[in-house]
Amino acid sequence: MDLKRKVEIAVISDVHLGTFGCHAKQLLTYLNSIEPKKLILNGDIVDIWQFKKRYFPKSHLSVIKKIMDLAANGTEVVYITGNHDEMLRKFTDATIGNISIVNKLVLELDGKRAWFFHGDVFDISIQNAKWLAKLGGWGYDILILLNRFVNWCLDKLGKERYSLSKKIKNSVKGAVKYINDFEKVATELAIENRYDYVICGHIHQPKMLKRENKFGKTTYLNSGDWVENFTALEYQFKRWKIYNYNKDKLAPFFTDEDIKEMELKDLIAAITIVEPPKKENKKSS
Repeated sequence: MDLKRKVEIAVISDVHLGTFGCHAKQLLTYLNSIEPKKLILNGDIVDIWQFKKRYFPKSHLSVIKKIMDLAANGTEVVYITGNHDEMLRKFTDATIGNISIVNKLVLELDGKRAWFFHGDVFDISIQNAKWLAKLGGWGYDILILLNRFVNWCLDKLGKERYSLSKKIKNSVKGAVKYINDFEKVATELAIENRYDYVICGHIHQPKMLKRENKFGKTTYLNSGDWVENFTALEYQFKRWKIYNYNKDKLAPFFTDEDIKEMELKDLIAAITIVEPPKKENKKSS
């Protein structure tokens, strides 16, 4: 009997594979429990910033394998780039099988428009981000380049790259203001562009709220993270909900033993996209 839940859309973000804070086993358990038609990876899935630490255990590789398995079995996987995986922005609009890489995404959902993006474009200055983002796709791309340039400069100076989620965590007093500003700018832009939903990640704060002003209304959604909150967003039966791993009982899908049994070299082979052609066994005459 198949116990997996069928989900029209599942959204995860801020997994940070390759870091000590990532809870890959919990995410893997969640992914094993669902059958999504579409899986949206809303940024910071692989933490390329941290690659120099050479930390990438089997459970983290298993998450990548699981995502590729889902794609191979018919799930449409959309990878929206974030700041910690901004290197992938070189491959924007590339498609490999059922997996595509984009900077942002707009979907029509049961007659309503949904706008997906990671959210790091608001990092440098939330107020400046607002008028630049108003310029549409071009303004959004300018913000991406601006953030990339600032982080490149910080790198060269030997300083830590700028991350709004980290700043929120490290500044309790300023956290509420940052989150409110982030949500305010995102929802105002969504209303202005007539999006019914605006779906972000980045600030590691799972949330669903409705916002209205004199120009219209929208629903803001944030998928949270798999570092502290273990949350995702799900769309099914024309409605969104926040999924919380800590409130679910997923024992049948827990895969700790499977990870232990699989050899590291087999995992690496399994997530290699290009496989060598299989040799035919010829019987000797």
